[in-house]
Amino acid sequence: MQKMTPNEIEQALSAHPQWKQAGDFITRDFQFHDFQEAFAFMTRVAFLAEKHGHHPDLYNVYNRVTLKFSTHDAGGLTEKDFAIARDIDKNI
Repeated sequence: MQKMTPNEIEQALSAHPQWKQAGDFITRDFQFHDFQEAFAFMTRVAFLAEKHGHHPDLYNVYNRVTLKFSTHDAGGLTEKDFAIARDIDKNI
Protein backbone atom coordinates (compact mmCIF):
# COMPACT_ATOMS: atom_id res chain seq x y z
CA MET A 1 0.00 0.00 0.00
CA GLN A 2 1.20 3.48 -0.87
CA LYS A 3 1.14 6.18 1.78
CA MET A 4 -1.42 8.84 0.86
CA THR A 5 -0.44 12.42 0.07
CA PRO A 6 -1.76 15.27 2.24
CA ASN A 7 -4.22 16.19 -0.56
CA GLU A 8 -5.50 12.62 -0.79
CA ILE A 9 -5.94 12.48 2.99
CA GLU A 10 -7.82 15.78 3.02
CA GLN A 11 -10.10 14.57 0.23
CA ALA A 12 -10.78 11.25 1.98
CA LEU A 13 -11.51 12.99 5.29
CA SER A 14 -14.00 15.32 3.61
CA ALA A 15 -16.10 12.25 2.80
CA HIS A 16 -15.91 11.12 6.46
CA PRO A 17 -16.35 14.21 8.65
CA GLN A 18 -16.61 12.22 11.89
CA TRP A 19 -13.04 10.96 11.44
CA LYS A 20 -10.16 13.29 12.25
CA GLN A 21 -6.50 13.17 11.38
CA ALA A 22 -4.07 12.98 14.29
CA GLY A 23 -0.55 12.72 12.91
CA ASP A 24 -0.23 9.45 11.01
CA PHE A 25 -3.65 8.21 12.24
CA ILE A 26 -7.31 8.77 11.58
CA THR A 27 -9.40 8.68 14.75
CA ARG A 28 -13.02 8.64 15.75
CA ASP A 29 -14.65 8.80 19.18
CA PHE A 30 -17.85 6.97 20.02
CA GLN A 31 -20.08 7.23 23.08
CA PHE A 32 -22.62 4.67 24.22
CA HIS A 33 -25.25 4.30 26.92
CA ASP A 34 -23.08 2.07 29.10
CA PHE A 35 -20.06 -0.23 29.17
CA GLN A 36 -22.00 -3.20 27.80
CA GLU A 37 -22.95 -1.28 24.63
CA ALA A 38 -19.39 -0.03 24.25
CA PHE A 39 -18.01 -3.56 24.60
CA ALA A 40 -20.51 -4.93 22.07
CA PHE A 41 -19.37 -2.24 19.63
CA MET A 42 -15.71 -3.15 20.20
CA THR A 43 -16.55 -6.78 19.47
CA ARG A 44 -18.23 -5.84 16.16
CA VAL A 45 -15.20 -3.73 15.25
CA ALA A 46 -12.90 -6.66 16.10
CA PHE A 47 -14.73 -8.96 13.67
CA LEU A 48 -14.71 -6.28 10.97
CA ALA A 49 -10.99 -5.67 11.54
CA GLU A 50 -10.31 -9.38 11.07
CA LYS A 51 -12.27 -9.32 7.82
CA HIS A 52 -10.19 -6.37 6.58
CA GLY A 53 -6.94 -7.72 8.00
CA HIS A 54 -6.43 -4.26 9.48
CA HIS A 55 -6.61 -3.67 13.21
CA PRO A 56 -7.16 -0.43 15.13
CA ASP A 57 -5.59 0.98 18.19
CA LEU A 58 -8.65 0.69 20.39
CA TYR A 59 -9.24 2.62 23.61
CA ASN A 60 -12.12 2.19 26.03
CA VAL A 61 -13.17 4.02 29.16
CA TYR A 62 -16.56 2.89 30.46
CA ASN A 63 -19.03 4.01 27.75
CA ARG A 64 -16.51 5.72 25.44
CA VAL A 65 -14.48 4.12 22.66
CA THR A 66 -11.80 5.68 20.48
CA LEU A 67 -10.57 4.00 17.30
CA LYS A 68 -7.29 4.91 15.63
CA PHE A 69 -6.11 3.56 12.28
CA SER A 70 -2.79 3.85 10.50
CA THR A 71 -1.01 1.56 8.07
CA HIS A 72 2.19 0.98 10.00
CA ASP A 73 3.88 -0.90 7.14
CA ALA A 74 3.45 2.17 4.91
CA GLY A 75 4.46 4.62 7.62
CA GLY A 76 1.19 6.53 7.63
CA LEU A 77 -2.28 6.68 6.16
CA THR A 78 -3.33 4.60 3.17
CA GLU A 79 -6.56 3.73 1.41
CA LYS A 80 -6.71 0.70 3.72
CA ASP A 81 -7.40 3.00 6.69
CA PHE A 82 -10.22 4.79 4.93
CA ALA A 83 -11.72 1.53 3.61
CA ILE A 84 -12.24 0.21 7.13
CA ALA A 85 -13.47 3.64 8.31
CA ARG A 86 -16.11 3.54 5.53
CA ASP A 87 -17.11 0.03 6.56
CA ILE A 88 -17.42 1.02 10.22
CA ASP A 89 -19.52 4.08 9.32
CA LYS A 90 -21.74 2.01 7.05
CA ASN A 91 -22.18 -1.20 9.05
CA ILE A 92 -21.65 -0.59 12.73
